[in-house]
Amino acid sequence: QVQLVESGGGSVQAGGSLRLSCAASGRTFTTYSMGWFRQAPGKEREFVAAIRWSQRTTSYADSVKGRFTISRDTAKNTVYPQMNSLKPEDTAVYYCAARRAIGIAFMPNDYDYWGQGTHVTVSS
Repeated sequence: QVQLVESGGGSVQAGGSLRLSCAASGRTFTTYSMGWFRQAPGKEREFVAAIRWSQRTTSYADSVKGRFTISRDTAKNTVYPQMNSLKPEDTAVYYCAARRAIGIAFMPNDYDYWGQGTHVTVSS
C-alpha cells in the first residue's frame, strides 16, 4: 500500500521560500510519476508541478513556472518542491500525489494516491 507523507509547510512572508517534502513508501516508484497540487479555500484543487520518477522530466503550472522547482531523491523515496519568491496567492493546502504511470498528468483524477496535505500561508 502506497503512503505519502508531506511536510515542510508553514507561514512565510511574500518573497520568501519554503521547501516541501513528500516521503513515499510501500512500492518501488520507478514506474510512477509524482505530482503536487494545491487547494485554496473555496477553490478547486489545481496542478502545481510534477516529475517522472525515473527520468526527472518535470512540468509546472504557468503560475509557478520560474519560481518553483520540483526534484526527487530516489534513495530516500522523497519528492521536493522548492518554492521561491512566494506570493500571497500561493497560500493553500499543498498535496502530494502519486500516479501509477510514467507519464505526467495534470488532473487530480489521474492520480491514484494522495497525501494528507500541508498548509502554506504567505502573508503580504
